[in-house]
Formats: sequence, C-alpha cells, structure tokens
Amino acid sequence: MNYEYPIDETWSTEEIIDVVNFFSLVEKAHEKQVKRQDILVLYNRFKQIVPSKSEEKSIFSEFESVSGYSSYKTVRKARESKEEMIKM
Repeated sequence: MNYEYPIDETWSTEEIIDVVNFFSLVEKAHEKQVKRQDILVLYNRFKQIVPSKSEEKSIFSEFESVSGYSSYKTVRKARESKEEMIKM
C-alpha cells in the first residue's frame, strides 16, 4: 500500500480508526475475501461519521482513485449477496 486513506482532520481519533478499518476491509475484500456482515457493520459506522451522501461519494471516489478499489461496489455486493463471505 503506497497511498493514504481519505481522512477528514475534523474527525476524532476513534472516527479516523473506524474509517481506516472500513477502507482496510474494502481492500481485503478485493484481495482475499471477507465476511459480508463485517462490511455492512463497518459501512454503517462509516455512515454515522459521514452522513452526507455527496461527501460519501467524494471520499469513495478519492479512495478509489488512489487504491483502485471501489468501496461502492463492495458495499453493494455485500448488501445484495446472500453468501456469508464475499470477494470482489
């Protein structure tokens, strides 16, 4: 990993950790596989930190541009899948 996660400096330390955990799990979903429920739980926490849809899109876009991983597609697959584990 040679990039930085999109972080808002106004977030608390706990919020930053939660957002980093979410993006880390998105990476893992693309590289290996993860529990579908874990993605949904961390995304729900992400939405508590970033309730604005436009801000979410901006952060997801920034993350995808530096990592190549789509958070949107990962969350969508987790929502639509009936499988316990998902892999992108």
